[in-house]
Amino acid sequence: MAYLLGLSGALRGASTNTKLIHAAGRVYGGDLRMGDLRLPLYDGDLEEAEGVPASVQTLADQIKGAEAVVISTPEYNKSISGVLKNALDWVSRTDGSPWAGKPVAIMSATAGRAGGERTQFALRLCMMPFRTRLIQGPEMLLADSSNQFDADGNLTDARAQKALEGLMDALKAEVARG
Repeated sequence: MAYLLGLSGALRGASTNTKLIHAAGRVYGGDLRMGDLRLPLYDGDLEEAEGVPASVQTLADQIKGAEAVVISTPEYNKSISGVLKNALDWVSRTDGSPWAGKPVAIMSATAGRAGGERTQFALRLCMMPFRTRLIQGPEMLLADSSNQFDADGNLTDARAQKALEGLMDALKAEVARG
């Protein structure tokens, strides 16, 4: 069964990046599944001694099985979160290139006024070796994110909603290309 996989670069329960993924899932339609990025820190010695952890393999299998992936990340010190980078590093160690040819949309929700421009640039660089079909736009940059959702998790800003709809339309079009 086809599904959209959401990966949030923030673990916090009230994460606005997770809220943004859920909003994207409603726009995209269908089955949204969330990947769990609560993984052990990448450690080559651990990998050599025990192999790829089951939680990492589960994530890689989710990526491979998804029709598309949407990633939303905060901006930490002008780049992506350590949680997201760790997950990308671990998944790169699995067999079968789960990212190859996968349609991927990226977004960001941040407290700052730029909405995560630098984190999206950094994430695009991190995704290059995986040979995804990365959607180039429209950009979904959600600034002042803690004030952008209503009690039901819907975006309150019409421009942000329009940008999200445009990004999800572009992702659906890329999926349809096959």
